[in-house]
Formats: sequence, structure tokens, C-alpha cells
Amino acid sequence: MALLRADLNIYIYTGTQGSFTDDDLRYTISKEKLSSDSNIVIEIGELVKDYIDVTFNNDYTSTTKWVSITTTLIDSDTNEAFASGGTFTNHYLAFEGFGYFEDEINPQLSTNALITTSNIYVPDDTACKIPILAEGVGKYVIGSTTTQVTDSGNSNQKIQYLTVPANTTDNVVIYATDDSTVVKTMVVNNVCEPKFTPYKITFINKYGAYQDLYVFKKTTEKFNVKDETYKVNTVNESNITYNTYDGQRQRYNTNAQTTLTVNTGYVSEDFTTAIEELFLTENAWIRIDSKTLPIIPKSKSMSMKTVLNDKLIDYTIDFDFAFNKINNVR
Repeated sequence: MALLRADLNIYIYTGTQGSFTDDDLRYTISKEKLSSDSNIVIEIGELVKDYIDVTFNNDYTSTTKWVSITTTLIDSDTNEAFASGGTFTNHYLAFEGFGYFEDEINPQLSTNALITTSNIYVPDDTACKIPILAEGVGKYVIGSTTTQVTDSGNSNQKIQYLTVPANTTDNVVIYATDDSTVVKTMVVNNVCEPKFTPYKITFINKYGAYQDLYVFKKTTEKFNVKDETYKVNTVNESNITYNTYDGQRQRYNTNAQTTLTVNTGYVSEDFTTAIEELFLTENAWIRIDSKTLPIIPKSKSMSMKTVLNDKLIDYTIDFDFAFNKINNVR
């Protein structure tokens, strides 16, 4: 009796764990074991990622999906499933997140607070959001107010966003499901900015949650134009003349790419992790004139600033809007 191959059915769906149907079958994979190996390794991360929809319009919804994998192990002697333990199903909760190299293979990311930094900066008179994984949090406390967190098991509420009221001066203390172990303490910094207009940037962080980051200082906008031209024959052959107001070159395929340069203002050293994740994100948006607009980090290099080396820490970042200046959506 020896292992020949593994046959996998991969189901990706929303709802509660194990509630998949045949309509949720996304992949069927079969892989034989090499004679030199003792096991079979199948990487499904990129396959699952294709079915995690990431969209944002100033709403904060859970983007997680359930992944259920039914595995059948085939015996090389009978070419059928092993009589005992030959077929089994595993369930996983999938996020649009990522781990770092030093986290090693298949890292287990946060199971409670879905944010790395312990400091958040918000404009005066502005409420803010903190992402958590509902199944790992029992309650959170702001001042004298305690709020219990419940988890129904449905994928649409696995990631929840705690609302911190405007002008809160108390820390946000997040507890594990035992309601006694503190897993995260968030410091809310209310920033009064009388000169510049703060802008809210929202991005998918390393835990696969929407995270807000405000930029408080100078913001500049510029755009670079691209076009093509062709040469025009303007001679009127009937009288062998031409109009001086008709050009010899005609412009076409004109468009522009708009770039924003933003400055965070002074932040704590621990806030560097949020900037780092913003540089690495695949999805980001900025809130301008009551519209949520997609942006792409244009800056490709980042110097890690520290209090020891830099005294005061702030970051300047360039973004491209993820669309053309002239609407050519077809």
C-alpha cells in the first residue's frame, strides 16, 4: 500500500464554513507523488486569490472567503481511494493578505487586531476605523465604554471595523475572546491641521483588511501628457493655397496621467509599518471631494526613518491615479 496521487476539489464561497455546493467548485487538481518524495505539495494561494474580490467605495466590508478542500488520496496498488482516511475535507478562511520572507512559509497572520501599528492619526472631529478579526476578539474598550464583539461564522462579518468616535482621547483596548487578555492597545492621535487639507488614504494592509491613513501636510497635483501627431496636407489644390490657421500637424490620442505627492506630517516610529504596507499594497484609494478614487503608489523606494537617526519622522509619497485624465472608458 503506497500513495500514488492526490485528487483535490477546491470550493471557494461566501457564507458559513462548510456551506459549499457543487456550484462553488472552482478547481479540480490531481497530482502524483514523485518516487523521490514522501509527500505531495500543492500551492493554492494564487488560485484562491483570483476569487477574492477587492473593491472599496468608502464602505468597510469583509472581503474574506471560505475555502473548502476535499482531498482524495489514491492507493498505487488499487488505483482507488485508501479504505481508511482516503477522503477528507479541510476548511480555511482566505484573506487578501501577505507575509514577509522572515515570517517563513505559510505564516499565520494576526488572529485578532488586523493592524500592525499601535498609533493612528485622524483629523479633529473625525471618527476612524480599526480592523479586527471577529473570531479572535471578545470585546474592545474605549474609555468607560465596553463593546462586545460577536462572530456569526459568516464570511461577510469575519473582518469587522471598530468605529472610534471623533475626538476620542482614550486609548482603544482590544481583548481576546477570553475578555481578559489584552491583544492590542491603539493610541488615537487627534491632529489639528489649520493650514492644509487632510486626505484619507485607504489601502489593503498585510492582513487583508482595509486600513485608513491620513496625510496632513502639503499635497501637490501634477499631470504628464502623452499624445501623438501626424502631418496634414492643408493645400487647397483648386487655387494652390493654404490657410494659415490650419496647422501642418494634427494632434490625436491625447491623454494625461495625474500624480499626487502627499506628506504624512509627523508620525511615531511605529507608524513606519503602515507606510511600508502602503508601499507594498496592490489596492489603494484616496477620498477627494466626496469621491473614492483609486490610486497606485508611484514611489518605489522608501527609507526607514527612526527617531535616533531622523529625530522627527514624516514621509512623502507619490501616487498615480489609476485612471486617465480624459475619460476613455469604453
